[in-house]
Amino acid sequence: MEKLTESRVNQIFSGIQEACVAVIGDLMLDRYIWGESDRISPEAPVPVVRLIGESANMGGAANVAANVSTLGAEVQLFGVVGEDPEGEKLRELIELRKFGSSGVVSTSSRPTVTKTRVIAGSQHIVRIDRETNDELEEDVRRELIERFEKALTDVKAVILEDYNKGVLTREFIREIIDTCRSADIPIGVDPKRENFWDYRGASVFKPNLRELENVLGRALIDEGELVKAGREVQERLEVDHLLVTRGREGMALFSDGEVRMIPTQAQRVHDVSGAGDTVIATILTSLAGGADIYEAAYLANCAASIVIAEVGAVPVDLQKLKRTCLRD
Repeated sequence: MEKLTESRVNQIFSGIQEACVAVIGDLMLDRYIWGESDRISPEAPVPVVRLIGESANMGGAANVAANVSTLGAEVQLFGVVGEDPEGEKLRELIELRKFGSSGVVSTSSRPTVTKTRVIAGSQHIVRIDRETNDELEEDVRRELIERFEKALTDVKAVILEDYNKGVLTREFIREIIDTCRSADIPIGVDPKRENFWDYRGASVFKPNLRELENVLGRALIDEGELVKAGREVQERLEVDHLLVTRGREGMALFSDGEVRMIPTQAQRVHDVSGAGDTVIATILTSLAGGADIYEAAYLANCAASIVIAEVGAVPVDLQKLKRTCLRD
């Protein structure tokens, strides 16, 4: 895939500054416990971690929104938080980023999804999850879709971020896609296995290689197998563009009857947490800024190469992205 010129990159990012992107899905709070470890516990064969500090970031669909915002677009965020301290903290982080948060609904029926990671030095030791996978209650779903439809006037792209935590139910998915199609608004999907086949008609569908293998029930051992599988999925789902992320191998883009293999630009791989969030955010935000699908995929590949060199799920840095996509 050809590198973008500086003038074209500037043109796309100028368009992004005028765009509004809606992000819908499972909102999460990412907690980090930072420490050091140089010995094993005498009580069990596990590291002893000396606490240095703690931090909290937006995770899940909220991290996708953070990536969109960092790229320069306005964000409208939709999802659910619990009526608990974690939900209050997540709302606080959302407000600090100045996202449009009228679509964030609080409910007492479920906890705020919280993932707590223990990091010793640069080593991820363990993750503790607090969550529910129960489907969203009908009254909360109706409230979400009503808020979404009211905000749709100014939106230029929509992202569905599915972590199978119950927000994106089959009915909700269908309502959102049909609404976006009627309004001619591109809609991108970062799927998980349970709802994989419910996203028929999306504009951009972005599974990773493992998700593709799991849903098809077979290993894709070479590019030939991948191409066959990708065309099968694209045809069945009737999606305009299929982008399969392949980790260290880069990406495969299925569009306009063609398949393009995009090699990774990552010089080192430190932590893949949140890389998928960055990819889907960059693609749809770029499309909202006037990029075509090939330009959007190129920018997303560059963005992914940046975030996987960091520890934890962090938004892509805009200046680093510009430098990366313009370097030889």
